[in-house]
Amino acid sequence: MKKLSILILLFIAACTQPKHPAQVQIALINQGRSIQFKGLDNVLMQDIARDSDKNVWQNLVPVFRMPADTDLKNYQPVQPGQYVLKDSALVFTPDTPFVKGQTYFVRNFRLGEGATLADYVKGRSQPGKVHFIDLIFKQ
Repeated sequence: MKKLSILILLFIAACTQPKHPAQVQIALINQGRSIQFKGLDNVLMQDIARDSDKNVWQNLVPVFRMPADTDLKNYQPVQPGQYVLKDSALVFTPDTPFVKGQTYFVRNFRLGEGATLADYVKGRSQPGKVHFIDLIFKQ
């Protein structure tokens, strides 16, 4: 009987969905001069805010200009600018204003996603591979 209850508990644990990181929302603010990021992990944001290197935000949510050939997205330089933490939101203001009609994208790295043993066994992830999503916006 104990073996059966243990087997049932293992089956239930195997069927539960893994917790995915929070969804990040972006919005243009300050008359289109800045981008506001909401939905980032608050603990992670507070930890990074204490860091003395302010360029670390660029590694978490870098902003890029969308190339005409979207196959070249991975080779674009990062848009330079300033990141400021305001309450529970992160605000990015580029050094040069966003160009009207130009498409940009934010690469949101999904830290911790796809890092379970089951993901490696099922082929959904590879060691050293970081999952990300691209959030596209237009000025």
